[in-house]
Amino acid sequence: MKRSTLYRLYSAAFIGICLVPAVCMPFSKADSSKEKRRLAELPKLKTEDGRLNPDFFSQFDNWFSEHFAFRQQMVTADGRLMASALGTSPNDDVIVGSDGWLYYGETATDFLRTDTLSQRGISNIVHNLDMIDSYCRQNGVEFIFTCCPNKNTLYPENMPKNYVPSENMSNYEMLTERLSDKGYYLDMKSALQSAQAGMPLYHKTDTHWNNMGAYVGHTAIMGKLGRESCPVGESWTVKNDRLGDLAAMIYPAEDAKDAQVYSGYEFSYQYLGHFRALDDVTIQTACENGQGELTMYRDSYGEAILPYMAESFASADFSRAVPYTVDGLSGRTMVIEIVERNLGDLQKYAPVMAAPEADGSGAAECADADIHIEQTGNHTHVFGTADGDNSRIFVTADGKTYEAFNCFEDRLLDREGESCDGGFSAYIPFTENVDGIKILAE
Repeated sequence: MKRSTLYRLYSAAFIGICLVPAVCMPFSKADSSKEKRRLAELPKLKTEDGRLNPDFFSQFDNWFSEHFAFRQQMVTADGRLMASALGTSPNDDVIVGSDGWLYYGETATDFLRTDTLSQRGISNIVHNLDMIDSYCRQNGVEFIFTCCPNKNTLYPENMPKNYVPSENMSNYEMLTERLSDKGYYLDMKSALQSAQAGMPLYHKTDTHWNNMGAYVGHTAIMGKLGRESCPVGESWTVKNDRLGDLAAMIYPAEDAKDAQVYSGYEFSYQYLGHFRALDDVTIQTACENGQGELTMYRDSYGEAILPYMAESFASADFSRAVPYTVDGLSGRTMVIEIVERNLGDLQKYAPVMAAPEADGSGAAECADADIHIEQTGNHTHVFGTADGDNSRIFVTADGKTYEAFNCFEDRLLDREGESCDGGFSAYIPFTENVDGIKILAE
């Protein structure tokens, strides 16, 4: 066979192989649920106003790169090759550890103790939690705050050896040191470490704790409240039926199941209203065997703990909404749960509650404060930034002084993703005299 013929056959085979993903696209659909994200949608040639879409080709490129045939199989092959041969991940959101452990990429800075919050930032968070606690005590609300540690904080031994933490204190450690004497604080890391579970409390290939870890967390919360935990018994069954969110990111074509544990307890609580899944923004439950009323602000770690909490309270509201609404909870128990990697959010998004009146006689006016005002319901929401190393910030209006949360409302200020230690935010009684509002600081 002539060399030119071999070249033609080689070229034809190469082009044919390259065309297979495109030709087979109509017969192969990408499963976005496995990758835990929304895939790009097919763009339109024209915008809603009838004009040509100037971003069509870039959008089409994104769509094609996420929908071509056998994409997930190729991503999986690449992930397995890199994980087994190089011990690395093709996805920045996933860290490949030893013994099959996977960690969430966003927790790397917490683990390495780099890019931590400033001392001012930690003080802001403590100040904000103290304000919530004071409001709750004055209004008959029992308040608990807890932080779920990142998986590599609780199980660091399987992190890659090249991830070497600095000698700095982590955000979790700095905050725990400042909150250790606060009656409302529950050190969840210590509670998990002291549990004699006989098995890991977090999934190996998922970001979150397993059902056993969630139950340990539930028991710690109920103990902090001086109440009995949900009686699930001592018998737990292990099943490999949990699709790990981290495994799905780098092995999307595999049915990569992780171990999950189950108790033999039959829950009696019921969902009220429309319930879709445990990641719903709001969930309401009722239980004839429970006692009291609960409002729990939670993140994704709250999904596994929800059944135990729902079983323990006669009525319960679970919410992932931000900001937290603290007004109108008299007589209830309020739990705020947040994962370690999101601790910085506690100096953003001030809770919706009436700002307490305060004595600002020792404070000075901030002439250079950036003040923003919006009317919302019965409140006037005053927020912005104030220069200087201020531990307390006050808002004066209509002859009265109110203390503000030390919160930087990045979304409302059109600065989403930015951070600032000098933010303030307060919901004061409704006032029409917005020109008379001033900011004081000490």
